[in-house]
Amino acid sequence: MRTFVTLACTECKRRNYTTTKNKANMPDRMEIKKYCPWCRRHTVHKETR
Repeated sequence: MRTFVTLACTECKRRNYTTTKNKANMPDRMEIKKYCPWCRRHTVHKETR
């Protein structure tokens, strides 16, 4: 039931992280604050397809 998702920075649009999520518990897209090495600060990362 867990699927792989890619997280992209909302400011520079680069895909920085991959993680897994449970689609039964989280059917909508994830949003997490993570460190972006290109922006050099913590930004919101959203799930991409």
